[in-house]
Amino acid sequence: MKNLVFATNNAHKLSEVKAILEPEYKIISLDELKCYDEIPETATTLEGNAFIKASFVFEKFGLNCFADDTGLEVEALNGEPGVYSARYAGENNDSKKNMTKVLNLLGNSANRKACFRTVIALIQAGKTTFFEGKIEGDISLIPTGNSGFGYDPIFVPEGYNRSFAELSSAEKNLISHRALAVKKLAEHLKQQI
Repeated sequence: MKNLVFATNNAHKLSEVKAILEPEYKIISLDELKCYDEIPETATTLEGNAFIKASFVFEKFGLNCFADDTGLEVEALNGEPGVYSARYAGENNDSKKNMTKVLNLLGNSANRKACFRTVIALIQAGKTTFFEGKIEGDISLIPTGNSGFGYDPIFVPEGYNRSFAELSSAEKNLISHRALAVKKLAEHLKQQI
């Protein structure tokens, strides 16, 4: 079993990724590395932020690693919140405030089309490879469900009548943007074994 660092301390992301990549790979979190640095996400693209996080860990520890950045892109909001999804309602925000801002800005708009997009940057022996996962859907009128995290209670994936937060983790891992990106990463890694 090979070790691979996932540059995150987000427990939800970690469990989603481990469900897909383990047992073939032992996924190591930043916490397990005792890396408590605040890694700045200063890029204006998902690709840029994923690369910043992965390269920080690779340069500091010399370990093969990957990082992701995810954004909710709402058509009627010109693609916002996008790369700023995690801090859309300001620096001292939380998921509830972020969702409230999206819902307030959308109001009663008939166009509720949105997509979730995840970009993963993998750095192995100094070489960077990117993987992307994307899922289309709509923004609901009100939050529903108690599972998941972030914007999950207001995102209804295409072909479903339930929000991500109403799906089981197994259901979500079959279709989510992160799962799609991680599956591409897994295929890439399998070719190297």
